Amino acid sequence: MTQPNPAPTLRDVAEAAGVHTATASRALNPKTRQQISAETARRVMRAAQALGYQPNSVARSLKTSRTATVGLVIPDLTNPLFPPIVRGVESVLESGGYNVWIVNTDNDAERERAKIESLRARQVEGLIVATARLEHPLLEQLHEQGVRMVLINRQVEHLSLPAVTGDDATGVTAAVRHLAALGHTRIAHLSGPLSTSTGRVRAQAFRHAVRDLGLPGDLVAECARWSESDGAAALRALLSRGAAFTAVVAGNDLIALGCYDVFAERGLSCPGDVSVIGFNDMPFLDKLRPPLTTVAVPHHELGAEAARMLLDCIDDPGRPARTLLLPVSLVVRGSTAPPGAG
Repeated sequence: MTQPNPAPTLRDVAEAAGVHTATASRALNPKTRQQISAETARRVMRAAQALGYQPNSVARSLKTSRTATVGLVIPDLTNPLFPPIVRGVESVLESGGYNVWIVNTDNDAERERAKIESLRARQVEGLIVATARLEHPLLEQLHEQGVRMVLINRQVEHLSLPAVTGDDATGVTAAVRHLAALGHTRIAHLSGPLSTSTGRVRAQAFRHAVRDLGLPGDLVAECARWSESDGAAALRALLSRGAAFTAVVAGNDLIALGCYDVFAERGLSCPGDVSVIGFNDMPFLDKLRPPLTTVAVPHHELGAEAARMLLDCIDDPGRPARTLLLPVSLVVRGSTAPPGAG
């Protein structure tokens, strides 16, 4: 029987490229590649590709106590908000020589704990967490244990953790002012869960914005989750209590889609009877009927900045925690119009 050829080693690559083994190692590691000349690095990488060489990441991690991996904790992978965030995270981590393990918690606390334990068992060097609630004992515990973490699109109360978020307050204020400029005087808000910083900040911004305009601030209903079905349930509850309004600022785009479902059930016209504004600018909103006016958040950049922040924490564990707010913008489409435009 013919024996399979042994896998090429780092020494084989070095000999093929005509360099020392240590030089070949530096060339094949993105974090050390800049220590050698570009021509030498290209020669080593061509040799590795020709030989079919694959670095032994397990051996490297045992030698250096570094795994060059990061965990990304997502609450709901079916939410179109997250793919561009994931791509942003990956683009920065890959250029830094890191790989990312992605776990989905389904917004379940026990599943989240189990998934984070599995990431830690894989010796990830840090976590990017998009599941944080205002009160989050697990994150407090991990912080006390010295786990490097960056929060994305969320913050935690009474805990100093690096975070990257969109400028939610400015986005909601722009939405309210747009509706008021169209002539709406009774504007409702379907908030996200108030157990999250995102839900609370957007709800507070809504109340401040309508108060500053002299408009009523009691037209608010909380959604249990950031989902289409919960958006529909919250709007039904608002209508059932006899609330009168001509416009809705939804906590996010999925909640706004729930409004569309209720309009269809109740025979209401959008924007003729009720105008709607979402938040996030998910893909394909321009294909809806009517296309959804929304607040655009730079999700790819959210992910990229969170990854950069985590790499900074890994390189400098004593670095003070900071929060980065990224600018947002109102995208006006067909779901908003003056009251009674239909």
